Amino acid sequence: MSDVLSLKFDQYPDQVRQRLLELRDLIIKIASELDAGEVDQALKWGEPSFSVKSGSPVRMDWKEKVPDQYYLFFNCKTRLVETFKELYRDSLAFEGNRAIVLPLSEPLPEVAIKHCLQLALTYHSVKHLPLLGA
Repeated sequence: MSDVLSLKFDQYPDQVRQRLLELRDLIIKIASELDAGEVDQALKWGEPSFSVKSGSPVRMDWKEKVPDQYYLFFNCKTRLVETFKELYRDSLAFEGNRAIVLPLSEPLPEVAIKHCLQLALTYHSVKHLPLLGA
């Protein structure tokens, strides 16, 4: 992880940092399982961002204005969040066509989030399929 990214993670409150690092580790693990190549880790728009060549970037953040939740952001010009809503409308919360909203007070819904991350990390090869091949 770059120094800039490490500094960003260090700025989050402890519980938030733990949750975001858990997501970061999950992204890296999924990319490895998919043999998607190296995960590019950077700050984009001041938020931790993760991308692989075959996928659409995934960003994450926590906002002080809404301290009880954190976010996974996706490119709003993709069909990702639209597809996630179709698949997980009963188990995940969304913000528009760009984010999954996760409550800090609840465990990570790992099965759903892992599937969403898999779709994002393979987006370029599944974007033509109905429901992204889900």
